[in-house]
Amino acid sequence: MAAAHTRAYRAGEVVATDFAVADVSEWLAQPDVIVWVDYCQPSAADLHEIASELGLHELAVEDALAAGQRPKVDRYPTHLFFSCHAAKVNATIDGLDESEVNAFVSERWFITVRKADGFPLDEVTSRWDRSPDLAALGTSFLLYGLIDAVVDDYFDTVQAFDEFYDDVSAGIFDEKPLDPDQQRHWFQMRQALVRFHRLAVPMREAISNLMRRDRNSVPEGLYPYYQDVYDHILRITESTDALRDLVTTIVETNLSLRDYRQNQIMKKVTSWAGIIAVPTLVTGFYGMNLPFPGFATHRGFHLALVLMLCLSGGLYVIFRRKDWL
Repeated sequence: MAAAHTRAYRAGEVVATDFAVADVSEWLAQPDVIVWVDYCQPSAADLHEIASELGLHELAVEDALAAGQRPKVDRYPTHLFFSCHAAKVNATIDGLDESEVNAFVSERWFITVRKADGFPLDEVTSRWDRSPDLAALGTSFLLYGLIDAVVDDYFDTVQAFDEFYDDVSAGIFDEKPLDPDQQRHWFQMRQALVRFHRLAVPMREAISNLMRRDRNSVPEGLYPYYQDVYDHILRITESTDALRDLVTTIVETNLSLRDYRQNQIMKKVTSWAGIIAVPTLVTGFYGMNLPFPGFATHRGFHLALVLMLCLSGGLYVIFRRKDWL
């Protein structure tokens, strides 16, 4: 069975930590206590144990066990089910590190389920401990602390994408063409940006759902904090939209530059081919086995040589003036 981290709060202060999951009911028997339980990579037996103890809805438990949940809020008679994804990007490994985090939220208990240890909760618990007065408002503050930590990581992710594409924007004007590894890197980072956008947009919808005043999910004292994190996720989604537009522009610009460079090369090749064709034409004409003025004489050779030099030189000057060479 997976090890679970546990905490008990009374009036916003931590009164017990790392007690057994089996003791959760005993702590909840005290009316002024709320309980937090965190699972990392739990088994089905782990979740079914806590589900039977707290009455978690079977569909919510099924979603917590299944992989690939989109950010959302599901409401059940006794609790909420909240799902989100922490995300960090590493431009050197061409990928987006995603960590799915699910939470069961009731008035008296807060259960977090992490699919992997890629999102440690040390920062989250530090946020809780820094504000015992807000922690006294209950599990809604614990949920806020989790969401705020996830969204702060989103800012770091957007910044990483922004720096990467700044470098890309400067690099596409280099004369040296991209090698296949660079092109693959760009494509993988573009895929990572698309995946991140698909996480950020539903996250905005989930937070908006939590803030609906007709559902009374957020105490009035915490509403400004949820509004603040909602503003942050709005900025993030707007930034990802802008980055996607930038990526599209970069791709189009890169294609245009590639076509431009190809045209420049073709102009040079064609120009040199035209210059070389002139001597070929003259020598071919004078090489015919037919009598003509200057045939089989030094005068004819000199005339052919002058024609080749003048015509080729003239074409070279014309092409240089047109910037074709």
